[in-house]
Amino acid sequence: MKLQRKHIAIAAGLFVLAGIGWRLSGHDHDSDGGASHGLDRPVPVTMEQVTTGSVPLYASGVGTVQAYNTVNVQVRVDGQLESVNFREGQSVKAGDRLAQIDPRPYQAALDNALANLAKDEATLMNAKRDLVRYEGTARKGYTTDQQRDTQAATVGALAATVQADQATIENARVQLGYTTVTSPIDGRTGIRHIDKGNIVHAADAGALVVITQLQPISLIFTLPQDLLPGITTAELAGPLPVTAFSRDGKTVLGEGVLELVDNEIDPSTGTIRLKARFPNAAQSLWPGQFVNARLELGAVGNGLTVDSRVVQRGPNGVFAYIVKPDDTVEMRAIEVGQDYGGRTLVTHGLNGNERVVVDGQLRVEPGTKVSSVPEQPRQTGSLAPESP
Repeated sequence: MKLQRKHIAIAAGLFVLAGIGWRLSGHDHDSDGGASHGLDRPVPVTMEQVTTGSVPLYASGVGTVQAYNTVNVQVRVDGQLESVNFREGQSVKAGDRLAQIDPRPYQAALDNALANLAKDEATLMNAKRDLVRYEGTARKGYTTDQQRDTQAATVGALAATVQADQATIENARVQLGYTTVTSPIDGRTGIRHIDKGNIVHAADAGALVVITQLQPISLIFTLPQDLLPGITTAELAGPLPVTAFSRDGKTVLGEGVLELVDNEIDPSTGTIRLKARFPNAAQSLWPGQFVNARLELGAVGNGLTVDSRVVQRGPNGVFAYIVKPDDTVEMRAIEVGQDYGGRTLVTHGLNGNERVVVDGQLRVEPGTKVSSVPEQPRQTGSLAPESP
């Protein structure tokens, strides 16, 4: 009896194992979508049609914003700082008064120079009259030629003195003008370094304030040296657009144009520096700011693009799954160009009227029958430019 029960238990266990194996075999068959057994059931995949149109070509890199002009405003004469006429962070125009140095010593110097000029002009005028008299009497023989020549030399010396007085006056006016400190450019003031009431000197190393020009503004960025031939060729067609993105690549900070390609390549990094100019009307770009830069190098007419997920890579290279008119899948080798913004430029292997598998490639193989399903929502990725 015990032996019979043991045989029954073994038979029951084998039956259960067989059932489990059958279920696993059926599950695997369904998960393959019938790929290995006659393609009985279409595999749901996300697909799209190849997009045809003008495809902009981009090169991207990281850069630093720089003020278009930066001025360290320093005093040019010695004296007491009577007033500071700007607020820190204020926008100023060229010629706006920033500070006032006590002008009285320089006004006195100017007045003294004017008085000396008036005195010397009067002396010169009298010497000229004497010279006219000497010339008349010399012709009549009443005075010698030597006396006439001596008087002529005196007139010349006094004329030179008058010219020196005029130069002294001009210098005094310039020095007096320096007592009013004005902004040399349009820009924005920074932190004030000297306060009202202090004695300032022209020889001081520090600046009263630093002014930076924010409109327009510059962006210095780098690109691989291999892109240089394409950049120089594209420049022949006109100014190249440059777009500045925030560091996370999601926000456009400004649109500008390429202004300069540096005249040498950095041998230590193999990169070339470029400079772009931005109007910066909204002042979204700030000196010292790190940004992502995107340079447009023209466009490919009638270019073919696909979702970047379409592009697959295997042992034999790059390929994509093509959905044929009968809804079966074909694996085809392709050639690709730049990958930007989630779209990849396909340079060879696809036609504009073909459908391609975007998502679900792991469940298909050549010959698999597929059906289209809507794409599941996915989190939007970064818009940061990618290197081509």
